[in-house]
Amino acid sequence: MASLKEIKGRIASVKSTQKITSAMKMVASARLRKAQYQIENFLPYETRLTEILNSFLSSEIDFKSVLSEKREIKRIAVVILSSNSSLCGAFNSNINRLLDDLINKHPELKEEDVDIYPIGKKIEESALKIHSRCQIQGSYIPLMDKPNFEGAREIADKLIADFISGKIDRVKLIYNHFKNTAIQIPTTEEFLPIELRQKQEQSSHVSIDYLVEPDKKTIIESLIPKSLRTKIYAVLLDSAAAEQAARMVAMQIATDNAQEILEDLTIQYNKQRQQTITSELLDIVGGSEALK
Repeated sequence: MASLKEIKGRIASVKSTQKITSAMKMVASARLRKAQYQIENFLPYETRLTEILNSFLSSEIDFKSVLSEKREIKRIAVVILSSNSSLCGAFNSNINRLLDDLINKHPELKEEDVDIYPIGKKIEESALKIHSRCQIQGSYIPLMDKPNFEGAREIADKLIADFISGKIDRVKLIYNHFKNTAIQIPTTEEFLPIELRQKQEQSSHVSIDYLVEPDKKTIIESLIPKSLRTKIYAVLLDSAAAEQAARMVAMQIATDNAQEILEDLTIQYNKQRQQTITSELLDIVGGSEALK
């Protein structure tokens, strides 16, 4: 059985850990509020841009774009987002699982035919270790700590250029979608080729007839790349919020577990101390009786 000194040391160690996890939870909570604020400010812009694009596409029935061309898959690119640090539950392991599933779904492709754009330190390390034969396209670790539109545009423009030139035939996004504080959904989405939505919606939908110059097709051709850049940035913000939510929940669970351990150790300490005191009293009583 552990001595009182050992139990007391374990209690002090658990209390120290509990303080750290509690502080990390508060930091994650503050960062989550900031991430949610960024999403809330950006969402109206993305929504309005999508509405305008869809409105134009609805009126241009015969519009075609090279970015919507579906062809035989000979090479794919995967933009995958993780965190830069651990202690966020299953946040990163879920992303790794989705990457494995995606590669397994294309047995006709070799790993050399997969381009990986790792956004986040953890997925970059994992890709280099587990999928070393895949083509790692750059390093984007700072983007997870500080998501910015310039970084998102750089990635989107490279993907668009490679798709148009025929270097890649499909682009996938893998990230954790922030639903709420308790739920982050591992998500796989198709980025390219795009789906050109046509006018097949409900008749109650009101279409705005914009006056545009020089013409709608030219505007659509300029809006599609802008919409794709916006999508990458939105996914960055989404994943950043999901990471902080996952870390906050993980640290809350760790803090609660530390409290349970402290309660068990305190009971064990009190029992041990009571047993020690009882043993000492019996020794004193026994010695006193021997002297009589």
